[in-house]
Amino acid sequence: MHLIIDGYSDDQEILRDEGFLRRWLESYPAKIGMTRISPPYVLRYAGPVLEDWGISGVVFIAESHIGIHTFVERNYVNIDVFSCKDFDSERAIADFQEGFRLVKLRTCLIDRDWLQAEPATNPQGFVYYE
Repeated sequence: MHLIIDGYSDDQEILRDEGFLRRWLESYPAKIGMTRISPPYVLRYAGPVLEDWGISGVVFIAESHIGIHTFVERNYVNIDVFSCKDFDSERAIADFQEGFRLVKLRTCLIDRDWLQAEPATNPQGFVYYE
């Protein structure tokens, strides 16, 4: 499963708080039944476009990874929860909405199971190559 959340927060303090992001990535995997296998890696980014600064964090889990990228001046956050193990995506969405104080968001859930043959329907729009 790959849960993608793009959201807008009404709390820039959360989006700029490296400690908050580190603590979230340290504790959150266990809340959805995942196994953390690395410490969280959190970096501050400031590039040539000043409004695009923010923090990014990732934690590796036995099932894959969780990544979060904030864009503080835009009140924007990108969140990825990628796992080869199923998890409660509705709970995860609610957790991130509450934790990051998201006032507007969009989500996408991609089933990452690899099928040996192309399925009859392709709701996620994958293009298959052989």
